[in-house]
Amino acid sequence: MTINNPKLLLGLMALLVVVVVAVDQAEAQSNICNMSVSDLMKCKPSVTPPNPTQPTADCCSALSHADMHCLCGYKNSKLLPSFGIDPNLAIQLPRKCNLPHPPNC
Repeated sequence: MTINNPKLLLGLMALLVVVVVAVDQAEAQSNICNMSVSDLMKCKPSVTPPNPTQPTADCCSALSHADMHCLCGYKNSKLLPSFGIDPNLAIQLPRKCNLPHPPNC
């Protein structure tokens, strides 16, 4: 198939760019600080009051791949409590998983 209409070709190229950008943004939103949403959910029982559990091996494994400095940026965010996550419990996870954690976190 050959497209001889320059306006149609330009329109198709613009549409392709929009689709690529939309897919890229969707993938970026499903990954927070190098942790997928499913990885984050593995740790949720350990950071949810009133009876948090000890972090599982799956949680600690997922956390070991996370960008800790990035996660520290959420420490004072109102976003965590809106998901039922206690920031004070979250900040304890690296220690409970025997992982290093940033000194200024």
